[in-house]
Amino acid sequence: MQGVVRAFDPLSGEGVILSDRDRTDFTLAADALEQSIFRMLRQGQRVNFDLDDAGRATRVRIGAEIDMGYSGDI
Repeated sequence: MQGVVRAFDPLSGEGVILSDRDRTDFTLAADALEQSIFRMLRQGQRVNFDLDDAGRATRVRIGAEIDMGYSGDI
């Protein structure tokens, strides 16, 4: 899915992403940035994301990560 970061608190790691598809707000999962090149997000930033079983945004990434060959392994 694609969307825009609606809000993000870098201290708590909590945030909300607004889906492009249906304008639904999705809360960030606690581990949403763990396998990403992101360490923080900014309001208005365009991202790709998946949903976990609880309906939270997870695996937040930019489309270019695949093009750059980034796998999340450090």
